[in-house]
Amino acid sequence: MSESPDVCWVLHDGAAGNRRQALALAAALTLPTREWSLRLDLPYRWVSPQVWPGSAGGFDAGFAAALRTGPMPTLAIGCGRLAALATRLLRARGVRVVQILNPRIDPTHWDVVVAPEHDRLAGANVLTLTGSLSPVDEPWLAQARRDFPALGALPGPRTAVLLGGPTPAVAFGRSAFEVLASKLEYTLARDGGSVIICGSRRTPPELHALVHARYGETPGLVWMAPRDGANPYAGALAWADRLIVSPDSVNMISEACATDKPVYVAEPGRASGRIRDFLRSLETRGRLRAQERVLEPFAVTPLRETPRVAAQLREYLSLD
Repeated sequence: MSESPDVCWVLHDGAAGNRRQALALAAALTLPTREWSLRLDLPYRWVSPQVWPGSAGGFDAGFAAALRTGPMPTLAIGCGRLAALATRLLRARGVRVVQILNPRIDPTHWDVVVAPEHDRLAGANVLTLTGSLSPVDEPWLAQARRDFPALGALPGPRTAVLLGGPTPAVAFGRSAFEVLASKLEYTLARDGGSVIICGSRRTPPELHALVHARYGETPGLVWMAPRDGANPYAGALAWADRLIVSPDSVNMISEACATDKPVYVAEPGRASGRIRDFLRSLETRGRLRAQERVLEPFAVTPLRETPRVAAQLREYLSLD
């Protein structure tokens, strides 16, 4: 039983990056959506996306009931490991399913898997892209400029700095920030202008006060946590003349590269494994450069993979 021939379920675990990718793809397909932020009990969370007896009942009550009684959508898009189990269970109930990110098991358990090139996943039903899916395009950036008009009044050049934090693949803590900051201070002394600094959930708390103290008197804006007010991240992308990004987040780097401005990555050599492969691919394409004290401008082509992936998906699943 289908909920509606036009409704698409969007499933994720609540993580900002997973939610953003799934919603971006659904929006590009121009289908009405119903969003599910999933919770999954142990032990099923440990083994997801493997299906065990009772897996469906391990989800939160709302989604578990929807799995039992329907009505079902005709399409479901999931992102992340918890969503991969949910989309497997939906496929067993006749729903066509798309899974974003490498599920770490045979991709034929889904109708389509969308995975970044640096995951090195291949298969007849695998669509690959550079980086991650993103909502960033010209209308999105125009809306962000309307939402954050004050950033447009800052003196130029406006340098946006997007800070992540340490991961198993990238050591980005206080020492790494100090290297970034020393180069940035030379840049600002040389070029003037203003700085828009945005932290993230992964930015170490020890950096919050440090960044505020260091740039509190610099023209611009510092946002490190919700206590600093509305998150200006979208406005930073939209109003920046250039962007400096820490090397740890594929999503953040992909969104910076979806703008039409130069992107500089702080010490890309700190990254290892798949994320280092991703950075190298963008360096080779000329879309980003390593941060230096002097930020030489360069021409760019925005990295906007979402419309291409959506078009391939429409063709593969005959959605038109």
